[in-house]
Amino acid sequence: MRMRDGLSWRGLLLRLLGAVALVYASYNPEGLSLYHWIVQPAVQGAGIATALTPFKVVAALLLVIGWAVFVQATRRSLGTRGTLLVIALLAAVVWLLSYWGVLALASSRAIAHVVLVAIAILLAVGMSWSHITRKLTGQVDTDEVA
Repeated sequence: MRMRDGLSWRGLLLRLLGAVALVYASYNPEGLSLYHWIVQPAVQGAGIATALTPFKVVAALLLVIGWAVFVQATRRSLGTRGTLLVIALLAAVVWLLSYWGVLALASSRAIAHVVLVAIAILLAVGMSWSHITRKLTGQVDTDEVA
């Protein structure tokens, strides 16, 4: 079976959905996240021993692995400057949408959702950037092997 090189819209969407799932599973303002499941009860007096179960530890480790994969791919493909440029672009788009009245950033909950989606977009762009640049320029990114 031959694997296709490049990036499809489906691949980009799957990366974005994976990033959204990772970010929202870690923390979200609705109260259904690893933070609310483990960290908040431990800090509010239940204690870490009461807050942790084997299932919660496995879930937390899976999220840490997911973050490591996404952050490492983003760091390698975008670098610091590219990451800062994507953040600046996302901030400018949020500002533009707010200026046009499309986004109402009146509550901290709305701001939290916008920030979480922006982080997910940054991670998805980072996961996809090498494919995108290869399609646009024909150049292939490689990791240096020492």
